[in-house]
Amino acid sequence: MARGDLRNGEWAVLAPLLPAQPVRGGRWRDHRQVINAICWVKRTGSPWRDLPERYGPWKTPYQRFRRWAADGTWAVLKQQVLALAEADGDIDWDAQVDSTIVRVHQHAAGARKRGSTGTSHRPRQGIGRSRGGLTTKVHTLSDGRGRSLATRITPGQAADTRQLQPLLDQVSVPRPGRRGRPRKRPDSVTGDKAYSSRSNRELLRSRDITTVIPEPNDQIANRKRRGCTGGRPPNFDRVAYRRRHQVERGFNRRKHWRGLATRFDKLGSHDQATLDLVETLDWLRAVPDNHDPRDRT
Repeated sequence: MARGDLRNGEWAVLAPLLPAQPVRGGRWRDHRQVINAICWVKRTGSPWRDLPERYGPWKTPYQRFRRWAADGTWAVLKQQVLALAEADGDIDWDAQVDSTIVRVHQHAAGARKRGSTGTSHRPRQGIGRSRGGLTTKVHTLSDGRGRSLATRITPGQAADTRQLQPLLDQVSVPRPGRRGRPRKRPDSVTGDKAYSSRSNRELLRSRDITTVIPEPNDQIANRKRRGCTGGRPPNFDRVAYRRRHQVERGFNRRKHWRGLATRFDKLGSHDQATLDLVETLDWLRAVPDNHDPRDRT
């Protein structure tokens, strides 16, 4: 086992969730070897063709990564691991929201929609141009320990405040062994001043979610200027807000993967699949090496 490969406990949880071998046609190469190869490429940020020989031909992990990105397998794996964490009571539903900027490498800027010219394809792939050049912004709604519940990518110039509702709509955690719908509503949402808007506060209030978002100075001044018509100041729990560093720590863990610290994927679907893979492994980090999935009740 090389450094960075799946540990035995992680593999014991992940193996039953992976697609089965096809009934017809040639047999697939071992899932564990292929996923370790994909992790090596994403962790080091190396080209696929530089994959070490111990992982086999480079085309095999590339094709499987691309195929599973297209059919949504990586996203399904993440949801299944979240369901197992919910069954174990391991999810902290005091959620936190934030975003981070990722620089786009020149090799990732070449995707082009067939028949188009210019840069009209870039927003569709989650790439935008700002003062720092080509960038992608990663928006995340994490649990209280910084592990992602929902993630989406946008061009780098996208405003954070408009991404809260899409992130909340994306949360859907099945509850194995229990009747009813998947859980979609966190107990609270903590965010910085970028998410302080009337629409966001009304959205959280309508869903009965506690809001832990400070009010920026310009909104405070505008409310005071309007006098009694400005309304009351919103409730703000300073003690709960101190835990907002957990989402920042989650971004830090993900950016240890050089394939996420710098974007090398041309397609937005591939970049999102990389996030789904890394975030799935982040949820599996607490699994001990001697874990047996049969012990789960």
